[in-house]
Formats: sequence, structure tokens, C-alpha cells
Amino acid sequence: MPHPPMPLRLDTARLTLRPWTEPDIAAHRALVAERGGGTPSVEDNRRMIEAQRAASERTGIALLPVVRRGTDDFIGYCGLTVGRASLDEPEIAYELFRRVHGQGYATEAASAVLDAAAGTGRKRLWSTVRPWNTPSFRVLDKLGFRRDHVTTDDAGELVWLTRSLP
Repeated sequence: MPHPPMPLRLDTARLTLRPWTEPDIAAHRALVAERGGGTPSVEDNRRMIEAQRAASERTGIALLPVVRRGTDDFIGYCGLTVGRASLDEPEIAYELFRRVHGQGYATEAASAVLDAAAGTGRKRLWSTVRPWNTPSFRVLDKLGFRRDHVTTDDAGELVWLTRSLP
């Protein structure tokens, strides 16, 4: 591994990002269902989370559940993933329940992940966003990401943004 692993627990003023637990499965299924296209089965969701854990052990980066401090209320996930990028320059990714949009949670969680990524010695991160996802563009703008290029895949246009790390 060219970089040390990122911490698997990050605390902010209002949030904790931590490893996946069994109770996260039901909440994550509801989050996936919010996208449209149905709710994954418990087993499919468990496999997704197990794949995340295995990828994290292999790569030293992770997508972590985001919970509100004091309540342990699962509101989404945030972290680093190879995704469409690379292990050296991974993607930052986040997805939160609509009920908590507009409260600064995505920016707060992603800011902690940026700091964790910088702590691994990485020099640059990517993010890919669909053109309709205005809230994600706002979060990424606050974090200092800038548009780099646009590609197209089976689902349509994909905007690539990037940010250098200190």
C-alpha cells in the first residue's frame, strides 16, 4: 500500500463517521431506496456492506456511515472510494437522506474526509457528479473542488471535479 490507511473513525462537531455495523443495514437499505429503483434485499445490502469492508481492508480507504453524535442516528455515508478514479487519487463520495439535506452535514462530513485523505499523503482527490445534482456541486464548491472535465456513460453525462490536497 503506497499510502497509510485513513482512520476508520472521524469525529466532527456534530457527526461521527465510523465502521459499518449490523444495524446500519436497514438504514442503508432505506437510503438506497430513496434513489428510486427499489429497495435492495437485506442479503444484497449485507453483501454491499461486506464488499465495502473488504475493499477498505485491501485499499486503506473507506466509505463510512455518518451518524449524528449523541443519537447514533444513521443519516448517510461519506468517505473515499476508488470508484471511477484510482487508489492514489480516489473519489470522495457521500450520500445523505433527503430529510437532512440543507443542514451542512455533507460539507461537515466531507471536510473531515478531506483532512483524513491529506493525512494519508495523497495529493489529489476526484469527485464525479451527475449534472442535475446541484446540492452536491454546492458541497464540492465549498470544499474547494473545481470542474475538470465531462464524460458520458450509460446513465448520461458525468462531471468530474478535482481538488489538490496540501
